[in-house]
Amino acid sequence: MYKSFFGVVAMDGMNFSIDEGEVRCLVGENGCGKSTMIKVISGVYPFDEGTLSINGKEYRHITPAGSIAEGIQVIYQDFSLFDNMTIAENIMMYSTVASKKVLIDRRAIRRRALEVLERIHITMDPDEYVSGLNVAQKQMVAICRALAQDCNLLVMDEPTTALTTKEVESLFEIVKQLKAQGVAVVFVSHKLEEVLEICDSITIMRNGKNVYDGKTTDKKLSKEEVIYYMTGKQFSSAVYDFSATSQTPLIEVKNYTLGGAFEDINFSLLPGEIVGITGLLGCGRSELAESLFGLRPADSGTVLINGTDVGIFKRVEDALKHEIAYVPEDRLSEGLHLEQSIADNSVSRVIGSFANRLGLLNRKALSAQVKKGLSSMTVSGMRPGNPVKSLSGGNQQKIVLIKWLASNPKILILNCPTVGVDVGAKSDIHEIVRGLAREQGIGVVVISDDIYEIMQLCNRVLVMRNGRIAYQTDIGDTTLEYLEASLAADEEGLA
Repeated sequence: MYKSFFGVVAMDGMNFSIDEGEVRCLVGENGCGKSTMIKVISGVYPFDEGTLSINGKEYRHITPAGSIAEGIQVIYQDFSLFDNMTIAENIMMYSTVASKKVLIDRRAIRRRALEVLERIHITMDPDEYVSGLNVAQKQMVAICRALAQDCNLLVMDEPTTALTTKEVESLFEIVKQLKAQGVAVVFVSHKLEEVLEICDSITIMRNGKNVYDGKTTDKKLSKEEVIYYMTGKQFSSAVYDFSATSQTPLIEVKNYTLGGAFEDINFSLLPGEIVGITGLLGCGRSELAESLFGLRPADSGTVLINGTDVGIFKRVEDALKHEIAYVPEDRLSEGLHLEQSIADNSVSRVIGSFANRLGLLNRKALSAQVKKGLSSMTVSGMRPGNPVKSLSGGNQQKIVLIKWLASNPKILILNCPTVGVDVGAKSDIHEIVRGLAREQGIGVVVISDDIYEIMQLCNRVLVMRNGRIAYQTDIGDTTLEYLEASLAADEEGLA
């Protein structure tokens, strides 16, 4: 199958098939054509050449309605939920609209929604409004909404991004049930451990083509082999080797407390150090990051910058004044101006410094800064005048980094810096961050629930539990297995 957009090839002779009751994982770097193929199957995009056969019927083009009629359901990465509706109403929304009934049976909607929730072992109040849910809960509602429809083929596009280990296990149980019922499942994920655990077969894409296609019963690929097929490269597994050049912390927090979020936090960050903060969802890690950037002022405690007490940051401007940069978890809604150009996004943090007292911009100097920033990293498919939304997730994240690095920060806080980013872009981002710490002496705080990422990127890790730092250790003094077991034990304690 072939598909191009304005001369850019997205699918280049792509071959893909899935049988009844098969769980096929689809993997590849961002921009390899996975999303295009999903949208062709679901009728969003027409294809240029090739054959599309569904349930034995051949289509030259299929509409979204026709795809749904053939039993195809897609769970996209954006949840498309209605915050002003209840969980039950969101789960049953498609069925309610499709019924074309004038009167709505709310008790029936609630009853059916409860059945779907129980099917994946999730305890939620169906009458609660979606606006009150966290990211993981919203993800589960989106999954439940798809499961409420009768489908022959369920496409899950990054369904576990915001899920805990227990929730992923529950999802996998549902996938196995669907498989037993004859439902085919396409599972798209950047989390290769999950891919290798759940799939019956795997299709690996690179540059619009399937470079590997096989069943796990014939050959069980290793994670390293999958990465090689995806990227055509071998990546180093070397950890970050930190040597202190100064004993004066860039930032130190003492007895730092914000009611309902975190309590009695004590830690420091040296120049060139990369400190990871991890823990289960709700442990307070993101709230701590936002507080250190002035988004959530703490109630009490002390913040020292280069040994000087600067008080608690009440505003973002306080953090900026002390050369702190913050890359948020959600780059789409908080990190980028999606409709604006790549060039404009790259200087959006510092554009005010290029204006005179009358507000007129020094275009020549601004253009030089754009060129300097965009040449500092390899951004695939970049045309500075194109909207930043045209880039893949990993390349968008690089633009967020470029934007903040333009201000020459001394402290960089990264909140889940590689969520939804493929393995190749993740490796690039890790190497960029290591270089910033090693060569420029920037102190980096990495918030992440990806323990493998913490082990690869950081020299020290703080584990949070119930709003407190439960313990901290140098990466060289712990193991991936120990940290994973520790978080699993925390999750068991909450169950």
